Amino acid sequence: MPSQLNPDTAAALARFHPAVRAWFASAFRAPTSAQTKAWLAIQAGRHVLVAAPTGSGKTLAAFLAAIDALVQEGVEHGLPDETRIVYVSPLKALSNDIQRNLEAPLAGIREALARAGLPDVNIRTLMRTGDTSQRDRVAMRKVAPHIVVTTPESLYILLTSKSGRETLSMTKMVIVDEVHALAPNKRGMHLALSLERLAQLTGRRLTRVGLSATQNTVSAVAHYLIGADLKADGSPDCLIVDAGHVRERDIAIELPPAPFEVVMSHET
Repeated sequence: MPSQLNPDTAAALARFHPAVRAWFASAFRAPTSAQTKAWLAIQAGRHVLVAAPTGSGKTLAAFLAAIDALVQEGVEHGLPDETRIVYVSPLKALSNDIQRNLEAPLAGIREALARAGLPDVNIRTLMRTGDTSQRDRVAMRKVAPHIVVTTPESLYILLTSKSGRETLSMTKMVIVDEVHALAPNKRGMHLALSLERLAQLTGRRLTRVGLSATQNTVSAVAHYLIGADLKADGSPDCLIVDAGHVRERDIAIELPPAPFEVVMSHET
């Protein structure tokens, strides 16, 4: 990681647990601008909407700050068997990818904790969709995962069952991926109702984080994400991290080391 970091990046990283910083430094050269801004806001408990192109680290912008809070609590006090983070994806295939992508940072952070001689923090994740096996559903009821990866429809089902409500009652953060694909349609209206029900269930202000690669009206999507949590002037009480919609390109022209030569003997 570069020795010279801008003040905001340095401030965001300084708030992470040393094991989290160690894993990040081993996996990435430096945070993206979107990650830095999102981390600072999430660490402050603010709602955040991250609008950035694919490949800009949006998912890690949301997850790493949430994981860090679990790590710090686990090292200091031990981590209770409670669901703290709910990740909602409109696609089951995308949910599968997210669960796999969580495994690397969680394993790397545990290794960093072990190297530092600190207590182990086993952060459990579970994907809850219509395809979840009965065995995993029973396991979820017995011991709550710390992170639940789900779809809008499965979140609704969890909120309508007694065991599901018990599992989700201690949620502190909800992450909505591909929020632009949900906001303008009936699935989005259904999810908005579920988010309000989840907030009422917990009895606390949930930190809401929205992720999207493309958005037509960013402020409207932010308004959708946070519902009735508005400022005095009626604008959404949400930090919008707009990193643009076009991924940076590294373009170069490469030429063969030797000059062009005649290939066929009859060519001149």
